[in-house]
Amino acid sequence: MTSKESFFNMCHSFPGVEQNPHFERTAFKVTGKRIFATYHGPSNSANIVLSPTEQHTFCEYEGGAIYPVPNKWGEKGWTTFELKSIPPELVLEALNLAYELAKKSKTSK
Repeated sequence: MTSKESFFNMCHSFPGVEQNPHFERTAFKVTGKRIFATYHGPSNSANIVLSPTEQHTFCEYEGGAIYPVPNKWGEKGWTTFELKSIPPELVLEALNLAYELAKKSKTSK
């Protein structure tokens, strides 16, 4: 199980991360770059951006607690993690990949 506090600490463990409100979520982004993860408090879930290959691999996690966001964002690699059912080590692995992907992205508008 990954708690809110643990998730926030993981996100802030990367250099140059900003935390900002994002609709009904909290967003984490690399300064000057794109968002790499969001957190939704009421459901204790996170949306983490992955490459399509990485998304497919993570979605094979048993129990169905990791799945593509059910809209166009999911087709772009955004993946929901139900944190109550996922060990912190797996969440951190996904965040590492997402952070590196965001660092390589174009500058945000």
